[in-house]
Amino acid sequence: MGNLTHVTINFDTSHLIFPTLIGCILGLLGLAIAIRDRRAIAASGAHWRDILGRMDKPRFFGTLALTIAYFSAMVPVGDIWPNTGMGFLLCSIPLVAGSGLLFMRERSLRKAVPLMIVAVAAPVLVWWLFTDLFFLTLP
Repeated sequence: MGNLTHVTINFDTSHLIFPTLIGCILGLLGLAIAIRDRRAIAASGAHWRDILGRMDKPRFFGTLALTIAYFSAMVPVGDIWPNTGMGFLLCSIPLVAGSGLLFMRERSLRKAVPLMIVAVAAPVLVWWLFTDLFFLTLP
């Protein structure tokens, strides 16, 4: 009965819970879309030509590159300061700033300054919530 209140955290793998969970959810959503649109997906190449013709390629591939860079850099940066969440914090600030600039229609200094404030403030707030209030480790 005493084991019910005992919690053991494996710090080597604890940071992998949320990415794995999010990956599974995205996989299930992709499968649901594939099942729903199976006729259009299996149809002739006209469907795909239409999609690729209308797609905003710079934003799509930019977002893909930012996401891959974010997840690839988070653990190595976090290994410099283990169990502090610095990997999350120091990689999230450029991700938020980069994705905000990528999706911004008009890139002026007047519009970029609030974005940069949010790019710093939001990850710092989330990092503080997870580390100090919830006592959760981040990479």
